[in-house]
Amino acid sequence: MENILQANWLVKGQTTSISLIKGIAWGLMGGLAGTIAMDLVQMGGLSALGLPAGTCYTTIGSTAAHFFSLLGIKLSGGAMLGAVTYHLLGPVLSAIYGLAVSQIGALQGATLKKNVVYAVLYAEVVSQLILMAMPILLKMPASETVLWFAGSFVMHLTWGIVLGFVLHYGLLAKSLPETVG
Repeated sequence: MENILQANWLVKGQTTSISLIKGIAWGLMGGLAGTIAMDLVQMGGLSALGLPAGTCYTTIGSTAAHFFSLLGIKLSGGAMLGAVTYHLLGPVLSAIYGLAVSQIGALQGATLKKNVVYAVLYAEVVSQLILMAMPILLKMPASETVLWFAGSFVMHLTWGIVLGFVLHYGLLAKSLPETVG
């Protein structure tokens, strides 16, 4: 029984070779790259549908303004607030994922395919929690809600794939010095 417990990383604790700072930094870089990739997919998709390029930002801005109004904070919604929210959340959530990868032994040393799958799962799960606010706060009709979630699935799939690639190759890089973390 003791041998089984000693082999379990949850019981004995993991020893990581990746510093917190390195994990967060590569997470930020992966998040920025993933957010830019999402921008490109979004702009292409919206243009193909004949919709204005700022549609997503406007919707996000309206949701953020509505959320903050519930807290008594008045903000004007719109594309600018949406773009700021969008471009802050991607890198911040990715930095949190990079921190997790740096500290959880089971996420380290995985193959590229597994790293991408883990990052996509993270992206899809975390984004769903945030995305649920939009149809609720904006009282979207069912047809718009389905389109919102379908489009968001593709967008966050893109973000997760890029995040997985950047973290996999970034954390494997031998040329970067380890920082104390």
